[in-house]
Amino acid sequence: MIWVQLAVVLIFIFIGARLGGIGIAYAGAAGVIVLGLLGCEVDPTSGIPSDVLGIILAVISCIAGLQTCGGLDLLVKISERMLRSNPKRITFLAPVVTFFMTVFCGTGHVAFATLPVIAEVAKEQKIRPSRPLSIAVVASQVAIAASPISAAMVAMAGVVEPLGIGYLPLVGVAIVICFTGCMVGALVASRLGCELEDDPVYQERMAAGLVEMRGEGSYDIKPYARRSLVIFGITLVIVMVYAAVTSAVELPLNRNTAIMTFMMASALIMKLTCKMELGEVTNQATFKGGMSAALCILGVAWLGNTFVNSNMDLIKGAGASVIQGQPWLLAVVLFFASALLYSQGATTAAFMPVAAAMGVSGAVMVASFPAVTGLYLLPTYPTTVAAIEMDDTGSTRIGKYVFNHPFILPGVVSVAVAVALGFLICSFVFT
Repeated sequence: MIWVQLAVVLIFIFIGARLGGIGIAYAGAAGVIVLGLLGCEVDPTSGIPSDVLGIILAVISCIAGLQTCGGLDLLVKISERMLRSNPKRITFLAPVVTFFMTVFCGTGHVAFATLPVIAEVAKEQKIRPSRPLSIAVVASQVAIAASPISAAMVAMAGVVEPLGIGYLPLVGVAIVICFTGCMVGALVASRLGCELEDDPVYQERMAAGLVEMRGEGSYDIKPYARRSLVIFGITLVIVMVYAAVTSAVELPLNRNTAIMTFMMASALIMKLTCKMELGEVTNQATFKGGMSAALCILGVAWLGNTFVNSNMDLIKGAGASVIQGQPWLLAVVLFFASALLYSQGATTAAFMPVAAAMGVSGAVMVASFPAVTGLYLLPTYPTTVAAIEMDDTGSTRIGKYVFNHPFILPGVVSVAVAVALGFLICSFVFT
C-alpha cells in the first residue's frame, strides 16, 4: 500500500506543479483526501506546519507594512546607488544586492524591484543583461536558505535543534556557504553567452527600436520611509539576539513565537509612528506573494507529512542505509523536489523531517540545506519570468528545449558549491 500512497503524493505534486501558483496548495489538499481514503491517518495538528505558516504570515505582513510606508522603495534606491557605484561589476554586485535584501527581509519577492535597475545598468555598460539578471534571480532564491526569518530557515531549525545544532550556528553557516556559492555562480554567469553587441537578437531588436534606455530611476520616497526601515532593521536584530539567548536560557516566548510576535509588533509601531495606511497593506505585491507561498506550504507540507507520519517505520528502514551510504543524495532529492514544489519552505517542511526520521545527521542536513532553492530549474517561477520580461535586449530568453535558459548553469553551480562547501564546513563545525 505504501507504493500506492507514494504514487498519490507524486501525482498530486505533479498536478500542483502543472497548475502553478496556489494550484499547488489545492492539489496538496486534494491529495490529503485521497491518502485518508487509502488508510493514512490525517491529523492536522501533526500534518500542518503551523509554526512555519505563522512566521510567513507575520513576516510578510510586516514586510508589506514596510512597503506601504515606503521603506522598500528606499531600500531599492540604496541598492541602485550601490549598483551604479561600480557599474562594470554589475554581474557581481547584482547578486550581492538581491542576496542580502532577501536575507534581510526573509522573502525573495523583494528582488522584483531591483531587476529593472540591474537590466538598465547592464545595458548602459554594454554588458549582456542576462548575466547579472540570471545570477541576481538565483541569489534571491538561494538567500532564503540563509535568512534568519524565512519559513525555510525556521522549519530547518525545528528539525536540527533536537540534534544539537543551534539556531545561530545554523544561520551563520548557511549565510557563509550560500553567499560563497552565489559568488562562484556570478563568476560563471559573467562568462555566459556572447557579448551583447554581437547578439543577433539584440541587433534585431535595436534595429526595430525595441531597446529603450531609461536612465537612472526616480523614486518618490515617502516621509517616513527611513524610519520604517530602521524599525524593521532593529526588530531583526532583536529577533537574532533573542534567538541566541533562548538557546542558552529558557524565556517566556520560544524562538518561533518571538519571531511572529516581534514582527507583528514592529508593524504596529510602523502604524503608530510612520502613518502607515492599513488598508494599503493587503494590496502590496509582497503581501499577495507571501500569502500564496503560505497556502502552497499548507497544501504540500500537509500532503507530505500525512504520507510520512503514516509510514514512518517503513521509510526509516528503506531509506536510512541508502542516504547514510551516499549522503549527497539528500541534496539531489531536495533540489528536484524544490523545483516541483516551488517553495523553499514547503520543501524543507516536507522533506527534512523525513531525513531526520531516517537517521541522517544534522551536519548532513545543514550541508544539503542550500539545495532546497532549485526553484529556477523550470523557467516559470515569478522572479524568473519577471527577469525575462524586463530585459528588452532579448538576451535573457528561454531556449528551444526549455531547460537551456540563462538561469540554470549559474544556479546549479551556486547550489553545488554551497552544498560542497557545506559538507566541508559542517564536518568540522557540527561534529
